[in-house]
Amino acid sequence: MTAASNSSTDAASVSHVRKPRWYRSTFYNALVLGLVNFLAPGIWGAMNSLGAGGQASPHLVNAANALTFCLMVISCFFSSALVNLIGIKPVLIIGTMGYAPYAAGLYTNNRFGTEWFVLVGAALCGLSAGIFWMAEAAIALAYPEPQNQGKFLGLWLSFRVGGQLIGGAVNLGINSKLGSAGKVSYKVYIVFIILQSLAPFAGLLLTPPKKVERSDGRPVRLAIQGSNRGELIATAKLFISREFLLIVPLIAQAVYSEAVMFTYLSLWFSVRARALGSFLSAIVALTGGNILGWFLDHKPISLKVRARSAFFIVLTLQGAWWIWSTILTTRFDRTRPTFDWDDAGFGSAFALFLFLVLSFQLQYLYLYFVVGHLARTPEEVVRIAGLLRGTESASQAVSYGLGSIESFGRVGSSALNFGLWGIALVPAWFVVRDIGGRLGDRREERERAVVASEKTDGTAAAEEEQDPPRSSLEKEAV
Repeated sequence: MTAASNSSTDAASVSHVRKPRWYRSTFYNALVLGLVNFLAPGIWGAMNSLGAGGQASPHLVNAANALTFCLMVISCFFSSALVNLIGIKPVLIIGTMGYAPYAAGLYTNNRFGTEWFVLVGAALCGLSAGIFWMAEAAIALAYPEPQNQGKFLGLWLSFRVGGQLIGGAVNLGINSKLGSAGKVSYKVYIVFIILQSLAPFAGLLLTPPKKVERSDGRPVRLAIQGSNRGELIATAKLFISREFLLIVPLIAQAVYSEAVMFTYLSLWFSVRARALGSFLSAIVALTGGNILGWFLDHKPISLKVRARSAFFIVLTLQGAWWIWSTILTTRFDRTRPTFDWDDAGFGSAFALFLFLVLSFQLQYLYLYFVVGHLARTPEEVVRIAGLLRGTESASQAVSYGLGSIESFGRVGSSALNFGLWGIALVPAWFVVRDIGGRLGDRREERERAVVASEKTDGTAAAEEEQDPPRSSLEKEAV
């Protein structure tokens, strides 16, 4: 069957589909997933976007974040087995529960100087955040209709940036008169703790996969079947597959920059300039991410062209910003400035931070577009989401760990990120060039396979009802 006939068949089937109920629709679930993201990692990002979690020195917070991401590598790997046991929605809810203790650790450190609780909170966050990251990524890849994938990703990630936006606004209001280096007010953390404590309750609003109603009428299948041992083996095999190994450097380079840019903000800017950076960078990232999401969904342009053109645009911008960052941080290491917004040289230094955050958002969204076209089955969606998030966590553990070393955090991190960018280009291109080509459109093929499987199961069930199994005596009589 040709692509044209497939499209006409789909169009005919969609015209007979009942309009989704709003509380079962993919748009509703994008909002819920975004809300949960805002309350958990979004607020975590808000704290980090203040630079060093809002502390005067970045080194303790960088060490704590390194611990968080080390534990996330482990929890990400076992996350698909957990989905096999209890399902995707409970995993998402459980995964939100470790974020508030981390915020509480930063509060006690900020107000009382306590350091051990920061590390305890970081450990609890790492154990839960790994499975949360996998669950939200799998939902973001599996729930939306193929033609809405990019917009779903853009909306979902907008909420994450929304946490940074709200956090920056709150902090800017409280610290707008503090034009020197230092730490933010402890009152900011009280707001953060309250918001993160609401995340598990927001997760209860998510529609389970089997009950999601899509505009194309296709079912959502997001479950794991089989033994946990078999699931772990399947996950390991997917990790060593050609396509995934080739994008590992791209994943590592994309997320390594988070610690770099927030350490940069904390080292070279005043408290109120950091708050302004948190606020404005969120607006820039939110706008850019949604524009890229719209482009990646733009069907008049072929999938191959969309994949390749986005790759060249996003990676070219990344290279430019890291060259600029390496030049500036080398200069700042000699001059040791603390920029406030009315200082000479503030504009150039501050603009770099905004561009780094924008590039992080663009490349992060693009990563999900790429891995969404690598998974062949619904089961692989869960596995590849866990592997993606586990690889991210490993890279960020190294990034925050090296950032906790004072000399490396000032200059070395930017230079290393620039090197990672160069290493990632060629392997990633070998995968990107095949999307819409040798790999086809795996997202669409996966959707069709689910529909065919549902029809087969439905036919078999109907036949069984019409012709129930006969006893052995009945068979002998026949």
